Amino acid sequence: MRRPVIVALLLILPVALRATVIVPIEFRELVATSPVIVHGLVTDVRSAFVDGRRSVETFVTIEAGEYLKGNLGQHVTFKVPGGEIGRYRTVFVGAPEFRTGDEVVLFLRTPRAALPFVVGLSQGAFRVVADRDSGKRMVTTPILMGRAGIESEPVVRGAATRRPLAIEAFREAVRVVLAEGAAR
Repeated sequence: MRRPVIVALLLILPVALRATVIVPIEFRELVATSPVIVHGLVTDVRSAFVDGRRSVETFVTIEAGEYLKGNLGQHVTFKVPGGEIGRYRTVFVGAPEFRTGDEVVLFLRTPRAALPFVVGLSQGAFRVVADRDSGKRMVTTPILMGRAGIESEPVVRGAATRRPLAIEAFREAVRVVLAEGAAR
């Protein structure tokens, strides 16, 4: 008797289920598929309602310090899914979060007549932070970036080989991948 009632309730109450699946992107692919790679400083972060107030997106502006690929000008505004306005919040699993003052390296895609977005969600956003001991500016290495900075290696949680790279080494790894792509 209970089973038919439960089945009837499930049929009556249609619920839209959504899921986000993030497939790891290899570093070479990230560099190759991103029309714009920019290193800069976050100057503004604002959230706004979209889709008739059905969800919230965040609009981030950076002051570009250096372009490793492409060029979108001195100030770049891009969008990130999810955000918070007052008591309203939209959470998008895998989306990067930004704060004013963050130093970042971003891999951006620019669709026609729309704002750029970060390629691969968090996979295309790298924070630049000062090393506690040396004070050098470091970038956390991408998940699928090998020891020499370019070749892939298996992903192992807590692997000692996965260490932050100096910003200069990260830039050089991007340039090497770009040069390889140009040589093909």
